[in-house]
Amino acid sequence: MDQNQDSKWEYNVIEKIALASIKEQSRSRKWGIFFKSLFFIYVFSLLGMSVYPKIKSSFGGEDKYHTAVIDISGAIAEDKEANAADIVESLRDAVKDDQTKGIILHANSPGGSPVQSNYVYEEIRNIKKEHPNLPIYAVVSDICASGCYYIASATDKIFVNPSSLIGSIGVIMDGFGFVDVMQKLGVERRLLTAGTHKAMLDPFSPPKADETQFMQSLINQVHQQFINAVKNGRGDRLKETPEMFSGLVWTGEESVKIGISDTYGNDDFVAKTIIGAEKQINFSQQKSFLDKMSGKLGASFGQALGSLLISPSIR
Repeated sequence: MDQNQDSKWEYNVIEKIALASIKEQSRSRKWGIFFKSLFFIYVFSLLGMSVYPKIKSSFGGEDKYHTAVIDISGAIAEDKEANAADIVESLRDAVKDDQTKGIILHANSPGGSPVQSNYVYEEIRNIKKEHPNLPIYAVVSDICASGCYYIASATDKIFVNPSSLIGSIGVIMDGFGFVDVMQKLGVERRLLTAGTHKAMLDPFSPPKADETQFMQSLINQVHQQFINAVKNGRGDRLKETPEMFSGLVWTGEESVKIGISDTYGNDDFVAKTIIGAEKQINFSQQKSFLDKMSGKLGASFGQALGSLLISPSIR
């Protein structure tokens, strides 16, 4: 009898442990499903945000018209977020929208490629010719220098904060020279070329006077193109001085005085008071979730090195 009771007790204990284990596994599965569901909701939300334009602010949702906002943020280059293709496409999308009452270029960039900047500059000029009643304004936050200012100069007006940095109308081409280092290390440079100047600006070879002069002439031409673009865009608003096109930057406060910019204002002020459409919709091209996660892996090391060594930049 005692043995039967002991066996029954052991059976009951084992049964309870088994049932508790089953309940725990069931609970774990439910929590696992819950967290997986949250993760997928989060991923699909990011994908949705990357596909549709985002509303920056919406006051008076019944308003028919809106202000289109396009961001120019970071370095301007073909392989960066601030590239001509995306900015131009954003501009065209904003223009096609019948409810766009005006466009704001939200500028916060130190500059970059003169080619990319010129593409956007020319697109703005073309839009102004085809749609003379559609205002396009540049609104500067922290900085609008070089290539960014190149673009801004094409707009109808430039609004700044008194502490913004703006200007830097100049061109730079930089690199490095390792000749002395190689000599100290006892490294011999072996270079074969077909074409007298094929190795121009090679960092491991001594500079040549004629090549340096040629490259200086090249960046002078780009600088003059930049100056002409600013003069055409700003017109008689510029109060020209010898330093204006020297590459200097000014605060927003000083820039208003010398005609580099027009007046003070931020996105909200310009949308509501100047354009008259308080609702703002951001038309900036959004990268897909996968692009943001993986980055652009197609650019080769050789292209990056070549860009660093020989490409001019207005920054």
